[in-house]
Amino acid sequence: MMVYALLIAALVIGVPVAFAIVVALVYFMATGEFPYHIRIVATQMFGGLNSYPLLAIPLFILAGELMNESGITRRIIAFASFLVGRMRAGLALVNIWASVIFAGLSGSAIADSSALGRIFIPEMERRGYPRDFSAALTAASSVIGPIIPPSIPVIIYALTVTGVSVPAMFLAGVVPGLILAVFLSAYVMIVAGDYARGTDDEDHGPAWKIVLEAVIPLLMPVFVVGTILAGVVTPTEAASFAVACALFIGLFVYRQIKPGRLPGVFARAMRDAAVIMIIIAAVAAANWLLTYNRVPNMISDFVLLYVDAQWTFLLAVIILFLLVGLFLEGIAAMLVLVPILHPIAVSLGIDPTHFGIIVIFNLMIGLITPPIGLCLFVVENVAQVGMAKIIARILPFFLVEVAVLLLITFVPQTVTFLPNLFGL
Repeated sequence: MMVYALLIAALVIGVPVAFAIVVALVYFMATGEFPYHIRIVATQMFGGLNSYPLLAIPLFILAGELMNESGITRRIIAFASFLVGRMRAGLALVNIWASVIFAGLSGSAIADSSALGRIFIPEMERRGYPRDFSAALTAASSVIGPIIPPSIPVIIYALTVTGVSVPAMFLAGVVPGLILAVFLSAYVMIVAGDYARGTDDEDHGPAWKIVLEAVIPLLMPVFVVGTILAGVVTPTEAASFAVACALFIGLFVYRQIKPGRLPGVFARAMRDAAVIMIIIAAVAAANWLLTYNRVPNMISDFVLLYVDAQWTFLLAVIILFLLVGLFLEGIAAMLVLVPILHPIAVSLGIDPTHFGIIVIFNLMIGLITPPIGLCLFVVENVAQVGMAKIIARILPFFLVEVAVLLLITFVPQTVTFLPNLFGL
C-alpha cells in the first residue's frame, strides 16, 4: 500500500511519470521481498529499451521536426486552404484538414498542436475568431495526428505491448481519423460560421503552384506507409528514410533549413524522444513486477468472471481510459494497462487491431482533457488566454470526439475495413 501512496504523492507534487514509477519501484525493492536486488529495476528498464524496432520512435520524431523546419507546414496549410478555405467557417476547416495532412508526416499530436498552433491561433483571431476558440480547435484537431499513420503511439502499442501487426494498425487508423475530421468540420461549420466566413482574402498564389508545392508533403506519408504495408521495409527503416527525405527536401529542394539551425532541431527531437523512452523503460520495469506478482492474471480472472459480453467490456474500457487519461500521460497509461486488458479482449473475441485503435483513440482524447492534457498546455502557451477559458471551449470538441469514439467502438467495420481489404 505504501508503494501506491508514494507513487500518487510523487505524481501530485509534479514528479514526471517515469521518475515517479522508478521511485516507487526502488522503494518496493528496498523494503519488499527483493531487499538486495534493487539492480533488477535497472536491468528491467534496460531490457524494455533493448529493442531495435523502438528506434522508429526517435527517428519519426526527428523526421517531424525536420519537416516543420523545412517549410512543409506552410505548404500544407496553403493546400488545405485551397481545398476548403472558401467554405463556411473556412479558416477553422483549414485548421482541421491541415491537421489531417500533417498527421501523415509527424504522427504526434504534440508536434501538430505546436507547429499549427503558432500559425493558426493568431491568424484566426485576426479573422474574427475568439482566441480561446482557436486554441481549443487547434488542440482538438491535433488528436487526429496519432490516429492517421504513421503514428508513434501505434508503433509503441504494436511493437512493445501487444505484437499486433504495425501495417494493420496503420491502415486501421485511416478511416477513424477521417471520420473525426468530418465530425469536427460539421461542428465548426455550425458553430464557427458566426465568427467568420471563408478565407477569400487569403492569397497563396496560383492554384497550380499550390498543388505542385503540396505534392512532396502529400506523397511522403504515402510512400513511407506504403513501403511498410508492402513489406519492403520495417517501420524503423521507413522512419530513417523519412528523416533522410525531410533533411534532403529542407536543405536542397525548399532550401529553408539552414545548417546552423540543425543542432537545435536535433536537440528538440532528442529531448522529446527521451521523454517517451524513459517512460517506456520505467513502465517495462513496473510491468515486470506486476507480472511477477500475477496481477494481470488476477485481474483477467476477475473480469472474465463478471463480464461475458463484448459490449460491456468495451464500454468499461472506454470509461476506464477516459478517467485514466485525466491524470496519466497516454503512452504511460497504455504501457501499464494494455498488457492486462489486451489478453482479455482477445479472449472475448474482440479483433486485436480494432481494440488497439479504440485504446489509442481513447488515450489521445486524454491529450485535451484537464488537468494534464498536454495539447492544452501547448496551445495555451501560444494563445496566452488562460487555461480556464480553453477548458471551457474544449468541452464541445471533447463531446464530439467521444461520439466518434463510440461510433468506431460499436461499429467495428469503420476500423477493420481497410485492414481486411488488404488482407491484414
